[in-house]
Amino acid sequence: MEDRQVSLADARDFACETLVGFNTSPKNARLVAEAIVAAEADGLKGHGLSRLQGYSAQAKTGKADGHAVPVLSRPAPGVVQVDGKGGFAYPALKIGLEALVDVTKSQGIAMLGIHHSNHCGVAGHHVEKLAEQGLVALMFANAPASIAPWGGRRAIYGTNPIAFATPQQDRVPLVVDLSVSKVARGNIMAAAQRGDSIPEGWALDPDGNPTTDAKAGLAGTMLPMGDAKGTALALMVEILCATLVGANHSYEASSFFDGEGSPPGTGQLVLAINPAAFGRDYLARLTELVLSVEEQDGTRLPGDRRLANRKKAELEGVTITASLMKALAAI
Repeated sequence: MEDRQVSLADARDFACETLVGFNTSPKNARLVAEAIVAAEADGLKGHGLSRLQGYSAQAKTGKADGHAVPVLSRPAPGVVQVDGKGGFAYPALKIGLEALVDVTKSQGIAMLGIHHSNHCGVAGHHVEKLAEQGLVALMFANAPASIAPWGGRRAIYGTNPIAFATPQQDRVPLVVDLSVSKVARGNIMAAAQRGDSIPEGWALDPDGNPTTDAKAGLAGTMLPMGDAKGTALALMVEILCATLVGANHSYEASSFFDGEGSPPGTGQLVLAINPAAFGRDYLARLTELVLSVEEQDGTRLPGDRRLANRKKAELEGVTITASLMKALAAI
């Protein structure tokens, strides 16, 4: 079995067919496949095709209901709420974001909260879709516990990503996407799948020691960015996307990586703003700010590397690795 280079369309078909084979509805499987291939194309491999193994295992055991139909409600004028019904996050995000656009454009600002959810992939991709609709957006999501409070040893917080996107004048949206850990946990999972080591400084082993062993890092805890500041951000995200919207806290959530145990039940919160509501020339002012950054030698805007990877993948496709095929066969 060897690595295969395939087009993005073929990669989406492969991921979709794989998930359908593991008891996922074709509609839900297509949404998941689109998300993970988009991540792979952007070079964000920790959220890319490597996730197919964990998603398939969850669908096979019912830990993630591959046939779930999320339910949308409107508990307040500026609030959109979605119950993910224990399925994958992407169907819940699709209906939630579509409703959020309409509410935000009419009200000026609105919030989407999702509970009974799962791994949401690249948070930046979801807010990017809102920016394409002319909205400014922030997203917060939690994940199974992997980061200890500063000074502690037991994991309480997840890697808890924060993403931001804004439309730009005559340019693609500007997207900022980061996790509160030094690296995304999916990067360590992908390294473990490949049998690769990880750089020291990414994670600690179960005994709290620095490690370059990817499997030991997965069994231990992640290191936060910015030390104590990183764990403070993790707490903030946890409150917004779990405590507030009624999702499981990170320490209550089961793993995204396997089919064992109960559904993760994590949450997402998206805040969207219509800049037109402020009645100012937002895009022109933003252009001034962006140009003031770009005019300096050696600088780059967040997302530049991701966009370059995306263009390359559109031409060259992506790789379905032999290690992924082996992992899928073992489920």
